[in-house]
Amino acid sequence: MRAMWKGSLSFGLVNIPVKLFAATEERGIKFRYLHTKCHAPLEYQKVCPNCKEQVAWESIARGYEYETGHFVVLTDEEIQAAAGPKDRLIEIEDFVDLKEVDPIYFQKGYYLAPDGPGKKPYVLLREVMLHSGRVAVATVTLRARQTPAVVRVFGKTLALSTMHYADEIRAAGSVPDLPGEMEIKQREFDMALELVESLNANFEPDKYRDFYRERLQELIQAKLEGKEISVAPVPDQEKVVDLLEALQASVEKSQEQKKIQGKGRGSKKKGSASKAGAR
Repeated sequence: MRAMWKGSLSFGLVNIPVKLFAATEERGIKFRYLHTKCHAPLEYQKVCPNCKEQVAWESIARGYEYETGHFVVLTDEEIQAAAGPKDRLIEIEDFVDLKEVDPIYFQKGYYLAPDGPGKKPYVLLREVMLHSGRVAVATVTLRARQTPAVVRVFGKTLALSTMHYADEIRAAGSVPDLPGEMEIKQREFDMALELVESLNANFEPDKYRDFYRERLQELIQAKLEGKEISVAPVPDQEKVVDLLEALQASVEKSQEQKKIQGKGRGSKKKGSASKAGAR
């Protein structure tokens, strides 16, 4: 794993030299656009519509369009200078309860590791945060953009999640066609609650798989092997008009799935026991 950023994490007058690592990676299947005639990959070129010529990277500037067709041009140095003295600094401002931070604010996750002499204050901050049960709200400048962030303990690691600013979150009340108060029958409420209880479980991240990616990989492999591919029609989803009937069917389906899963776990345990006995 390669560090993508080096700087310092500060709280109060304590500075901890740290390295930043990406905590996530995209695992989706990546496609390239091809010319259908010859299957050659298409190239993307930056062409100036005024000069009618391709523009090299070193001849590209960044500009803010304040009116249609009118720009304020900024150099890379001017953009970098806007970060001020807080560049390469993760500055902790508050310690809060994580439950107070709604997930809608989170953007991207990173891992923080101590750099050089930062091991002891790193461990100290980690242990204090674990003991207090709090997370740190900080500001960080990444790629010449300052954002708020949350620093929290993740296993033995300090993890940083960049966040949106409050004014970047659209007002939920502006969503069109939101229903107001409606009469809910007690039987419907009880059945919906029973469905929620039947689906109640501990969060297990490994349980959720990207079946779409797996099927794409199987399809690509089959094509590489020269197999004939037949596309099955997508079955129509069963439509249940009556709400109570739909809830009842959902509860029954959930209970049946739990029975099947229980039998599966039971057979695994028996298999393990027989192997242990064989030893």
